[in-house]
Amino acid sequence: MEMNAQVLSDAMTRLKRAHGQLGAVIGMIENGDDCERVLTQLAAVSRALDRAGFKIISTGMRQCQAARERGEQPPLTEEQLEKLFMALS
Repeated sequence: MEMNAQVLSDAMTRLKRAHGQLGAVIGMIENGDDCERVLTQLAAVSRALDRAGFKIISTGMRQCQAARERGEQPPLTEEQLEKLFMALS
């Protein structure tokens, strides 16, 4: 499946936000910040990454369905999509 930044703009936004959050977590650890605060922010980064991944998978599913409706071969098989989906769990 071809990655298109315009189609995946929501996922890109989430990834950029996670990138900034991860930098903040690293800074918190380097500064000896409170463990609970660090873990709370780390959990937020993890959720942002998960959501971006699921957004990418759902976009792929829509692209495959649209290809099938046009009578074309989808870019990924159902098995490939399932494998990618399960990789996020």
